Amino acid sequence: MYAYIDGKLTYKNPAFVVVEAGGIGYHINISLNTYSALGDAERCKLYTWLYVKEDAHTLYGFADEGERRLFLHLISVSGIGPNTGRMILSSITPEEIQTAIVKADLPLIQRIKGLGAKTAQRLVLELQDKLKKEGVDSLISMPQHNTVKDEALSALVMLGFAKQTAEKTIDQILKVTEGTLSVEQLIKQALKKL
Repeated sequence: MYAYIDGKLTYKNPAFVVVEAGGIGYHINISLNTYSALGDAERCKLYTWLYVKEDAHTLYGFADEGERRLFLHLISVSGIGPNTGRMILSSITPEEIQTAIVKADLPLIQRIKGLGAKTAQRLVLELQDKLKKEGVDSLISMPQHNTVKDEALSALVMLGFAKQTAEKTIDQILKVTEGTLSVEQLIKQALKKL
């Protein structure tokens, strides 16, 4: 529902922040990773995810899109809820978590508070292929000024195509095309070839 909230950081502690945007103060739960990334900033932009259940609506915030994407992968695993996902992101960095899952480093995963052997195995089993498919640089924030190629690649990955396959296809199209293509034209041509 909310993609991000950008505003004045009115309160900050390691568990949550209050961000004022448009005259409304949003209580946003964060990980220690996000807390560290915020530093001493007076303004911040947090990528958010809204958790809705019977008795509460809870916002979770992340310093960058990559951390939010990893969080959504984590909570898609049976037995891992938003608070456990936040605990995982607070224990080690998102890059370390992704690497541990891809390499099936069960001892490292089990050191995270609240994760036992079965949950660690389930994390690896359910997420290893997804995270391999996305590639190791999927947690790196996209640059603010994306090129046409970057935007088209991002759109194709969001549509479910493997990053490497989509990138090869885009590169092939760009090699044989004279002149410049818009993002839409590039995506349409890539979809015909994928």
